[in-house]
Amino acid sequence: MADLLFYFLSSFTVIFAVGAIANRNVVNAALCFLLCLIGVSGLFALLEAYLLAVLLVLVYAGAVVALFLFIIMLLDMQHPTALNSKGFSSFAAVIAFGLLVTGVISFAQHGKLQNLALDQVPAIGASLKEYGAQLFTTYLLPVQVVGFLLLIAMIGVIVISKKNKPVEEAK
Repeated sequence: MADLLFYFLSSFTVIFAVGAIANRNVVNAALCFLLCLIGVSGLFALLEAYLLAVLLVLVYAGAVVALFLFIIMLLDMQHPTALNSKGFSSFAAVIAFGLLVTGVISFAQHGKLQNLALDQVPAIGASLKEYGAQLFTTYLLPVQVVGFLLLIAMIGVIVISKKNKPVEEAK
């Protein structure tokens, strides 16, 4: 039963992640992102990481997606504007793919992607005290980077949705 639930939640998450990326309507993309986060939260619950599951729903699905929806609705992003950034998008896709391949190769060479038996996996986040200590010491930089990326994403939404008003020529 657990395997079936895992496959269901995994496919649910992947389908809505692709929907968030491929959707042209930004409101629908944000709602697909919300459902993707709920799927990831279900996967955390399946792994018995209930704190992470609840925090993901409360913080990201509840606050961040609601904030994105408010920004989208306030800036009237129902009809996306045509941007001449096809070359920039292709360049960014090539850079992102290169970084992904570099990261996978780096992990593979340094032995980080080993298949460990279940009894050999360390239980770092087993208690709240250990989880908090790891979060604010070992993983402080990744948490700050994710927060910075969310800030950049919000600024990007505002910049992209800014309407250029035609400047009247003075005669």
